[in-house]
Amino acid sequence: MTLSIGIVGLPNVGKSTLFNAVTNSGVEAENYPFCTIEPNKGIVPIPDPRLEKLGALSNTDKIINATIEFVDIAGLVKGAANGEGLGNQFLTNIRQTSAICHVCRCFSDDNITHVHGNIDPLYDIDIINSELLLADLQQVEKMRDAQQKKAKSNKKEEVALLSLLNKLYDHLSTENPVRTIQLSETEEKLCKQYQFLTAKKVIYVANISEDELMNKLPKSVEKVKEYANNMNDQVVVISAKIEQELSQLEPDEKKEYLAELGLEQSGLDQLSKACFKLLGLQTFLTTGKKETRAWTIPSGSLAPQAAGVIHTDFEKGFIRANIINYLDFIKVENLKVAKEKGLVRQEGRDYIMQEGDIVEFLFNV
Repeated sequence: MTLSIGIVGLPNVGKSTLFNAVTNSGVEAENYPFCTIEPNKGIVPIPDPRLEKLGALSNTDKIINATIEFVDIAGLVKGAANGEGLGNQFLTNIRQTSAICHVCRCFSDDNITHVHGNIDPLYDIDIINSELLLADLQQVEKMRDAQQKKAKSNKKEEVALLSLLNKLYDHLSTENPVRTIQLSETEEKLCKQYQFLTAKKVIYVANISEDELMNKLPKSVEKVKEYANNMNDQVVVISAKIEQELSQLEPDEKKEYLAELGLEQSGLDQLSKACFKLLGLQTFLTTGKKETRAWTIPSGSLAPQAAGVIHTDFEKGFIRANIINYLDFIKVENLKVAKEKGLVRQEGRDYIMQEGDIVEFLFNV
């Protein structure tokens, strides 16, 4: 699965600094709007300590983490939906992502200008969300005008689409994002085809300073949390500046620095977990001499669907799955011993995959 997260926000809120931190790619991060024009992209391995342990036990040649693609999208401004700033170019880039990572500036720094002159993350959030909502409303309005003519044929599918567009138009007109509307299963499938911006789930990143992270969080962070909670969205509180420093360190140095800061995990760890939770994803594991690997699947996937993530032939010719829980495997440290102890289960087509399953698929094509 390709998991793509678009990093958005107003200019100078720390988007590119965060992108540099999570991808360690060194893109520009200057103190002026529109430093980022074309979206920068970076594939980031998701930290997973289980892989190292499994790899050591299997004497594996290669370890492959699950990944997230982060897309650094240039700063939006008020009026973007009508072409202000770099306008609809940015909105198109957002449309192609799985979810939105909305960076909010909660830190104060006299050396970094704010596009609106003062620190107010809720005002900033409102600007971005209003532009995304307006772009969706304009899209729905155009589609609805065209669909009214098609629906005159009284064809079931044309009438159904017009009904959906009318429902979306009314919802968006009251300043509510698409993701908050109640739709039937059929309407949801239809709606997904059009990649509405406000249908995408959102993670708000409250970007604070090192001092604030170490001491007392600014009041603005609580405001962001309250807002996100009301919208059923996720929040991660990080210091993009610290994350960038961490990205330059070796693994042992990184652990030491995190310990000095009193942090159990990095912002990237928090962000990747939040992305998985938000999008309803989980991982299963495979291990052997050739490679040890984490695979990304939607939560609730059946065993044949998980097999298909590795190769479509695995799903087509699925016979069964030999499965052992990661914690059970670590206790015995050997697959042969695990089988002798009855810890390896044989599961069929109806098995629902669980987080941390170590799997061997049997198939016939």
